[in-house]
Amino acid sequence: MTGYNQANKQYKNEDEFEARQRVRLQLDAVASESLSGTVFFEIGDQMWGKATQGGALGADGNSVVEVKNAYIDWMVPQTDLKVRMGIQGVALPSFTTGSNVFNDDVAGVVASYQFNENVGLTALWARPFNDNYNGWDKNGNTNYAQNYMDNMDVFALLVPLSFDGVKVTPWGMMTAIGPNTFRSGRDDNFGNNINAPGMKFVQAGMLPVGGAMHKDGSPVDKRLTSYGTGWWAGLTGEVTMWDPFRFAWDFNYGSVNYDESRMNRSGWLASLLFEYKLDWGIPGLYGWYGSGDDDNPANGSERMPSISVDNNNNGFSNFAFNGGPYIAREAMLGYSMSGTWGIGARVKDVSFVEDLKHTLRVNYIGGTNAPKMAKYIVGNVDRGYPGLGGDITGPNMQGLGMDPLYMTTEDSALEIGLTNEYKMYENFTIMLDAAYLATWIDHSKSTWGRSAMNGKSDQERDPWNVNLSFVYAF
Repeated sequence: MTGYNQANKQYKNEDEFEARQRVRLQLDAVASESLSGTVFFEIGDQMWGKATQGGALGADGNSVVEVKNAYIDWMVPQTDLKVRMGIQGVALPSFTTGSNVFNDDVAGVVASYQFNENVGLTALWARPFNDNYNGWDKNGNTNYAQNYMDNMDVFALLVPLSFDGVKVTPWGMMTAIGPNTFRSGRDDNFGNNINAPGMKFVQAGMLPVGGAMHKDGSPVDKRLTSYGTGWWAGLTGEVTMWDPFRFAWDFNYGSVNYDESRMNRSGWLASLLFEYKLDWGIPGLYGWYGSGDDDNPANGSERMPSISVDNNNNGFSNFAFNGGPYIAREAMLGYSMSGTWGIGARVKDVSFVEDLKHTLRVNYIGGTNAPKMAKYIVGNVDRGYPGLGGDITGPNMQGLGMDPLYMTTEDSALEIGLTNEYKMYENFTIMLDAAYLATWIDHSKSTWGRSAMNGKSDQERDPWNVNLSFVYAF
């Protein structure tokens, strides 16, 4: 994105060309089929040439070493009940795009039981956040009520059903959200000063754009004082009985409610996929639709909420939304697909040469949010309200409840992407991914208006990215 007032900086303040590396090391201590432990370290990303990451000349700087996962797996004796406890990757079911509700590493307990070959059951409890609130009083003193009512707990139940040629998984999830969960210290009433790692992903998916607002779009100055409650339900599945034809779908609905009703958010997202497997590749057609905000800022948000989809590898898009695990500079439009609709076509795993395959995708994407909401967002930034865009205004603004790009029904984009994978050796793969995103943003007075660019002309630029990866996995 480019524009006035320092908005012409590179993507996330990064150079146009970068070289980086990452190492993930997983160690499994297996006592038996019924008991094992796993620790998963991640070193990096390390930017080549950056001293603070150990990538500069001499290579002796401090690099980031993270514990990505650490858990134990065990089975209850004389039963088929499996339990995983610790920091682990959790993803809700999806047969199309990957979960647009919850897909990330989190601390928790997951228990699963297979009743028979057709019916299973999985239950989980996770705690994404707790004890991150520094506390403050009306005089500005810190540590007052520190860590008070700042926990967030998630409970989910999944019922995977598998039959001959048909798989269906209904699921449900609820969460309790402390009023201080999204705060780190003295800030405004709705947590705009977010310092704890990972909180911005939750904040973007759990609150309306701009937080609680009056009908004129100005923020409501009212503290949250009680727990919020969120719940989601979904039905996802696939039909393969007519092989080589495959039909898959996802339907999700979610709602988050707070004591301040203008902070509420609820909506739905549905996706559909048709594929036909050929000897040389898998052509497919797909589409999705997510509910969007109406033109009343005082009634909360009508977009589907999400906890975090930071680990999702979106099955429809590598660039506009979350891409593959080795794709840098992804999610140009959003981490989730809430508030958007789209249709697309792809040809997956095309191979005419041994060990070389390609995937080509074309997506047309539109927004489902009311154009009038853009005027409220821009108006708040112009009036100087904090947390509603900083120094980047217009549809690219970053603020409370925002994805990277807020798309109205008057905005659209076209994504073209090509992914190539060459398996040079059994454990060594070279991947080249190229993507281009053409955007059409409505700068008329009825939508973003010239005030979004401080009276200047359209300054968006179409983003593109070429990503070359060398992956050794064993």
